[in-house]
Amino acid sequence: MPKKINDLIELMARLRAPEGGCPWDKEQTFETIAPYTIEEAYEVADAIVRADYDELRDELGDLLFQIVFHAQMAQEEGRFGFDDVVEAVVGKMTRRHPHVFGEDEIHDAEAQTAAWEQHKAKERAEKAADEAHSVLDGVARTLPALTLAEKFQKRAARVGFDWPEAAPVADKVIEELDEIKQALEGDAPPEAISDEVGDLLFSCVNLARHLGLDPETTLRTATLKFERRFRAMEKAVKAQGRTLDELDLESMDVAWEAVKKAEKHHA
Repeated sequence: MPKKINDLIELMARLRAPEGGCPWDKEQTFETIAPYTIEEAYEVADAIVRADYDELRDELGDLLFQIVFHAQMAQEEGRFGFDDVVEAVVGKMTRRHPHVFGEDEIHDAEAQTAAWEQHKAKERAEKAADEAHSVLDGVARTLPALTLAEKFQKRAARVGFDWPEAAPVADKVIEELDEIKQALEGDAPPEAISDEVGDLLFSCVNLARHLGLDPETTLRTATLKFERRFRAMEKAVKAQGRTLDELDLESMDVAWEAVKKAEKHHA
């Protein structure tokens, strides 16, 4: 196994070599590669959702290549290398699993999750000992917006800044929707409407969190459901010798409801 990892590290060094390397690879920086790293992580998740394990193997390789790419650039700048990345994560995982590598006892996944968060909070506090510390520190602002909102909400909940149950959160969602209606009726400027829509989405994330749902997964599921139904509607209309462009909104709504009804019938 170490040899295979070394093969990959050596391949990356060759691609970045000043003489004989790949022109494209040599031009890249942390900033230009970061979007590809994020994309590869999403492609891993997509392969998992589709249960395509051959593709998952390939996508994991692509993601690993991204890690080696960043480590190679860091080594060239004298910052750290791949071995340092491995050493750091092994040390972190060892510290955060004292019930496995130490004397602590944890008996279920829920207790482990709580202990994990405590360890992370302690590490953040130690890292920020000489700086102003916030419970919101350490959350990457580049996360997908739904995930970022959920993480900030969870951090705030740790210090008691949270609704006690889901019902008042649902009321807050309705309140935010009413404020959007008021903004529309009052001819509010676009930036004010955008602000209100943002508040609504933030409240929806909060509701999903209180219901034990992952907002990113929930929205993705709803989006893929829309895709499935829209494609079925296109197919049904095409079977009638027509296209969606030829239908008015009312006719499309009838076709849409027919697809939904057919789904329920076959469920």
